Amino acid sequence: MLSYTSAVTIALDATPLTVPTGGVTRYTLELAGALAERFPEDQYWLLSDQPFTMPESRSGNLHCGEGPRTFVARKWWLWGLEQEMTRRGVELFHGTDYSVPYLPRRPSVMTLHDLSPWLDPAWQPEAQRVRRRTPRLLRLGLATIVITCTEAVRRAAIERFRLAADRVVAVALAASKQFRPVAVPPPPVPYFLFVGTLEPRKNIARLVEAWREVRKTQLVDLVLAGRARADFTPPAPEPGLQVLGAVSEEKLAPLYSGALACVYPSLYEGFGLPVLEAMQCGALVITSRDPAIMEVTGGAAVHVEATDTCALVEALRSAASFRALREKAIERARDFSWRHTAERTREVYDQARRVFQK
Repeated sequence: MLSYTSAVTIALDATPLTVPTGGVTRYTLELAGALAERFPEDQYWLLSDQPFTMPESRSGNLHCGEGPRTFVARKWWLWGLEQEMTRRGVELFHGTDYSVPYLPRRPSVMTLHDLSPWLDPAWQPEAQRVRRRTPRLLRLGLATIVITCTEAVRRAAIERFRLAADRVVAVALAASKQFRPVAVPPPPVPYFLFVGTLEPRKNIARLVEAWREVRKTQLVDLVLAGRARADFTPPAPEPGLQVLGAVSEEKLAPLYSGALACVYPSLYEGFGLPVLEAMQCGALVITSRDPAIMEVTGGAAVHVEATDTCALVEALRSAASFRALREKAIERARDFSWRHTAERTREVYDQARRVFQK
């Protein structure tokens, strides 16, 4: 039986909600809603210095704060955020995207999604501020506890930033309840599906190259679904290639369910949420050997080296022979839920409060 401290008022950084789609956006949205629903005695405030879309919530304890009120408050991470938290009686801050306040006046938790800003700057060209600021925040101990989404990233973060192991906790993500197997009619042409932000790290060019090779002998389309980042070079139009752009969550479940395989050959991930979404829909997943992704799939997917085009081609050609993995994927996906994520995160909040009081 889990036990938690009495009611607490918590602020979450809502800045990721200023972007319509993406893994960090989904994380912030789902976590805030699950926390508010699971812990109705708490009060949760979503705070940002930028306008954002407030998530729909059935709970009356999830609130939207205000942005900067004064010129001084525009220095958000130094003054504005502190003023807003004081106004709302906030007892703990959760930085959902690599950041915590500069003034350590209350315990704080930082979610470190992955190490991509430091492993290859080309993967995150607009993350210069994160690259500079986050290591300083960690070095100064301004994050009381750090959350990672997998043990793989936890171990890497401890090593890279020389963090105390007892101050870094892995808390797995989950897929929305809307992702489930959907009965769909067979498509006119079978298709491979990629879902995710279209960016260099996702290895789209190699996926397109492998699909072209397969299409020489098999009539199969390739569907790319996701918001294209500014630094993504879209593939040239050609028969069988569909670039859908951002797709609503309601339309993704049928796409996953009807695919011959969901292909996610990412070069690096902190979790790989589209992989879990696809598994929860009963899709066959062909993905890379990234340590975080392998941790998530638990043996319920086909893995190839992200840089091995020939291996990817063979996996795509053999997709029909891996049907048994579909049931295994559904079973593995049952190990994840946003309720469980909320419970583990709330435990981290309690841990941060105890550590801060020492």
